[in-house]
Amino acid sequence: MSFWNSLSITTRYSRLPRCFFTYVQPTPLDNSRWLIWNSELAKQFDLPENVHNHSELLDAFSGETVPSVFAPLAMKYAGHQFGSYNPDLGDGRGLLLAEIKDKKGNSFDLHLKGAGLTPYSRSGDGRAVLRSTIREYLCSEAMAGLGIPTTRALGMMTSDTPVFREGYETGALLIRMAETHIRFGHFEHLFYSNLLEELKLLSDKVIEWHFPCCLGEDKPYLAMFNNIVDRTAYMIAQWQAVGFAHGVMNTDNMSIIGQTFDYGPFGFLDDYEPGYICNHSDYQGRYAFNQQPRIGLWNLSALAHSLSPLIDKSDLEKALEQYEIKLHDYFSQLMRKKLGLFSKQEGDSRLFESMFELLSQGAVDYTRFMRALSYLDSQDKQTVIDLFVDRDAATLWVNLYLTRCKLEADSSDMRCSKMRKVNPKYILRNYLAQQAIVKANEGDFSDVKILSTLLASPFDEHPDFEHYAEFPPEWGKKMEISCSS
Repeated sequence: MSFWNSLSITTRYSRLPRCFFTYVQPTPLDNSRWLIWNSELAKQFDLPENVHNHSELLDAFSGETVPSVFAPLAMKYAGHQFGSYNPDLGDGRGLLLAEIKDKKGNSFDLHLKGAGLTPYSRSGDGRAVLRSTIREYLCSEAMAGLGIPTTRALGMMTSDTPVFREGYETGALLIRMAETHIRFGHFEHLFYSNLLEELKLLSDKVIEWHFPCCLGEDKPYLAMFNNIVDRTAYMIAQWQAVGFAHGVMNTDNMSIIGQTFDYGPFGFLDDYEPGYICNHSDYQGRYAFNQQPRIGLWNLSALAHSLSPLIDKSDLEKALEQYEIKLHDYFSQLMRKKLGLFSKQEGDSRLFESMFELLSQGAVDYTRFMRALSYLDSQDKQTVIDLFVDRDAATLWVNLYLTRCKLEADSSDMRCSKMRKVNPKYILRNYLAQQAIVKANEGDFSDVKILSTLLASPFDEHPDFEHYAEFPPEWGKKMEISCSS
């Protein structure tokens, strides 16, 4: 029996009408070979932990062969890009190979990114380059390590195929896994194409596959939308709490199950700058860090419009009204955990506001500040104060914070121990990703592998690798990252 036949693999998406996708065979790269394989993730699906002598896996995931259990297809969708509707979108360089069940019976998409031309490639070449593939692999694993809903990466491959962007780069492949690749843009495509029966069918399938709790509701489509609103609010609250900027929050990059999706010109905050723009193509700052909550609502409103044939307008409006309430509640809960303030006391809101004001005015490193607060059980408060230029203002705030902490039931040791479990020591700073990419282009993948390990457990100390947690050099701050991949 074939290795692939021994796994629990289905192709349920391929059973939808053809307006949802086009069958496409992957186009292999030259001499594809493993750069990294996510053995911990592979174990969840009964896949081999070591693939270096497993030619059947390499051939299938590189596109050299297509197992009979696969049905490779490129999804069709549309979307609003920087606020303007574009009907001419779809999987331009990615293919859904099949779905695979994990040991718990949950279904995940097997998706190959960089697999070659599709009918939706437009002017692109259908390829991904090593640079962007490394960034997506590392960031999706970093987000998973932080406990933020995200797609995952099963592995990535390098090759001998040159791909032209600003100059010639190395062609690469990423195996992406997600509970679904269905985006807000899938619904927009069907709505704006007036394919209303198909819109209802997609909604039925999304409920069946991803929101079965909605099946027994009086208004199942509204219940589905309420779930999407809630998950989106939770995801973006997580982004804001950890200091993550996505960079391209177009509706075609928004997952209907609230997973962080399509990593491009992302960036984690170094200096705390609310208006941080990580995408150098975002000339208006539409997707700046502090705009992400507002854009989440904008995108949900676009999805609501596409669902209007199935849900009453008044119900959609009520659901949207819950978004900001939910996001505020989730963000407040997350920040309380980060600051170790679990009870609610008068004056807490002002304490939070003054903290963010100080961080912004002093351009203080966000991650280092939050981590330093979690060591106040063993280190002097001066370690926090010294992060600021205005030490008098910082001293005043730290003293107010420590006075507030005395109202908590936990001891200082207990409080700080909990804080170290939610304030990471290691994040994927852009300069670290860039250093790993430079080495990888020279054939040295050691930094990619080290970062993969650190980012999988970002709250641990990792004493042998503390230089990866240092302040970024000046050249490494505010690096310009493009969508080009």
